[in-house]
Amino acid sequence: MNTGLRISAFAAAIVATFGTAYGVGASIGPVVAEKPPAAHDKHEEARGDEEGHDGGADEGGAANAAAGGLQISEGGYTLALDTPRVAAGKSTVLRFSVKDDSGRNLTSYEREHGKELHFIVASRDLTVYRHLHPTRAGDGTWSVAAKLPAAGGYRAFADFKPAGKGATGITLGADLAVSGTSEPAALPPVRASAEVDGYRVTLDGALTPGKARELKLTVSKDGKPVTDLQPYLGAYGHLVALRAGDLAYLHVHPNGEPDDGVTEPGPEVSFTATAPSSGAYRLFLDFQHKGEVRTAAFTVDVPAAGAGESKESEESGESGEGESHGH
Repeated sequence: MNTGLRISAFAAAIVATFGTAYGVGASIGPVVAEKPPAAHDKHEEARGDEEGHDGGADEGGAANAAAGGLQISEGGYTLALDTPRVAAGKSTVLRFSVKDDSGRNLTSYEREHGKELHFIVASRDLTVYRHLHPTRAGDGTWSVAAKLPAAGGYRAFADFKPAGKGATGITLGADLAVSGTSEPAALPPVRASAEVDGYRVTLDGALTPGKARELKLTVSKDGKPVTDLQPYLGAYGHLVALRAGDLAYLHVHPNGEPDDGVTEPGPEVSFTATAPSSGAYRLFLDFQHKGEVRTAAFTVDVPAAGAGESKESEESGESGEGESHGH
């Protein structure tokens, strides 16, 4: 397995102090998309950093590694959860709003990837993940039914772009408590594949701090490649990355989109991404096939900058053959 995918025991120990165990599917600090090839230039985006700005390309062409979701208020907007506590295992309507700096509910959004706002809920131990689709009332209040299976600490993320010329994307995060008996859970182990509802998703590639890397996720079922993935939120795959420990967030999208004349509907969904730091990450891939959306989850370990390359060089030197240790 690629050295970039080994989990750090230290990061796993940190995450083990949070939440309770629950498997996502049956089995994905943040990453940001580098500027993709010209044919897909408009399809990859980095979501807001801690100052409320999008990650942008530097002079070398790599995107800034921007972390989102670490703050409840940013860029003049605040995420207000009306239901900050719910009971485990019971269906509950989560209500929230995004308030501007005058305290009024935001009611005007730019639609991105088919939605005005993307709402993500994840447990602190990163074993529960929900990509929810709330509806907005005329007064700016959002609501969505959710059933969170396990007690413990959670984080709710609102990923949106206010309407208006020059507005940038923002990701706000707020804590959500799920009452009930809970036990700490360790971060799920690193594996190169995940299974959900008879589908197998294989992850190929590694993340490196400050360097763009391609991640390829390949979907198969019953040993056969799935070549008729269906669009979901304007793409063949939807990727969210959360860093273990602080749950820094980024919403990433594939290199390409349906009907662009280039992108095939599977079996591969490709992302170009840069990790902002070393550490353990969970990657959650949503994909749609035969009318149903499924989520495949992966744990990946990002070594310190240069660590992977140094080890590979040492191993190559020992073998005397210069063998590549990548996928």
